[in-house]
Amino acid sequence: MKTSAFTAADVAASVLAVPPLARHADLSLNVAANQALIAHMQAGGIKTLIYGGNANFYHVGMGEYAAILDMLAQCAGADTWMVPSAGPDYGKLMDQAAVLRDYGFPTVMVMPYRGVASADGIATGVRRFAERLGKPVLLYIKDEDYLPVETVGAMMDEGCVGLVKYAVIRQQPAQDEYLRALAARVDPRLIVSGIGERPAIDHLRAFGLGSFTTGSGTIAPSASMALLRAIQAGDWQGAQALRQRFLPLEDIRDAHGPIAVLHDAVTLSGIAPMGPMLPMLSNTDPSLAASLRSAACGLLEQERAAA
Repeated sequence: MKTSAFTAADVAASVLAVPPLARHADLSLNVAANQALIAHMQAGGIKTLIYGGNANFYHVGMGEYAAILDMLAQCAGADTWMVPSAGPDYGKLMDQAAVLRDYGFPTVMVMPYRGVASADGIATGVRRFAERLGKPVLLYIKDEDYLPVETVGAMMDEGCVGLVKYAVIRQQPAQDEYLRALAARVDPRLIVSGIGERPAIDHLRAFGLGSFTTGSGTIAPSASMALLRAIQAGDWQGAQALRQRFLPLEDIRDAHGPIAVLHDAVTLSGIAPMGPMLPMLSNTDPSLAASLRSAACGLLEQERAAA
């Protein structure tokens, strides 16, 4: 596992995969399945893995947290940045920080908290978590009113936030005044588009963001990496064609829940069995299996054909 701190060049070097987490029927960790999925992503060229929402870190308890961290550290390749998540509530953040200090993860993503909270309170919580962790964190923004732009900028100036994952959904991704203001306030190369392939072209082209996260790229990692390279080269026609490969699966994720659909898509693709989802989430309805298998296997077949 690579443990050095992120730089803008590191962000641009890879898409940031956000894979699901495999479990056995009794909800214990399925190490072999997780290893298989990680190996598949690494073989496709992805060198940064974030275990967060798609891995249902929202509901991971302290009792298994260290075991998950151990597994992630052991499964990462020598040149792979592995990024676990913490939170989202303040109590869990602080408890997890004490555990995380014993590991060499380059940063930790702070899960966005959407419960009883205020912007000032969230900022204070993130600052205290970063202080206890002893390194800058990856801040995840999913709502426009989560934190003011100036607050985010101040936290990056202070060094408690090193990267931002931006995932506010817009009908027109290139028309986003919050993101425009944020990209003007901080180095946009340290902001990552956080909603997969669909808005990636607009986000990187219009705002100069450093890279993008991918869920479906856990199935087709080399295609997701090719999309990043096409964007960076200004090959907009090639980028559009590559993005089109992901839309059948992304359409199902948007319609039926991005986390559960991706979890089961990896299983149905045959890459690795993800098993049941950790409550409070649940697997997709069985009636969705045929269309989901078609989309997942179609994406994987294009990946293998291109290789």
